[in-house]
Amino acid sequence: MGIFARLFKKEETHLEIPQPSSETIEKMKTEEEWKAVPAYIDANAEDYELVSLIATAIATGNQPESQFVVKKILQRNPEAALVSIIATSLAAGVNEESQFVVQKIVKK
Repeated sequence: MGIFARLFKKEETHLEIPQPSSETIEKMKTEEEWKAVPAYIDANAEDYELVSLIATAIATGNQPESQFVVKKILQRNPEAALVSIIATSLAAGVNEESQFVVQKIVKK
């Protein structure tokens, strides 16, 4: 019986969960304070008809029998556009030929 007990005995595994250090707690708190500014926001409801009409007219081209469904209309976030313009103009500084890409904007 001792052979079977040794062969089929399941070992108990204990997983130790490491406690987060004070540095990681502070980092998590500072990350929670910052909120991402979306690059695009939902468009106004009154603009939907005009925008969808123009988009489908351009998309159909020479095939007037085709049909399109516009599911979502977004517009550029004015706050994100203003911040990116200011940040890139400050970063350009002396060299006007430089180009920058703003990948993420966050605010407190």
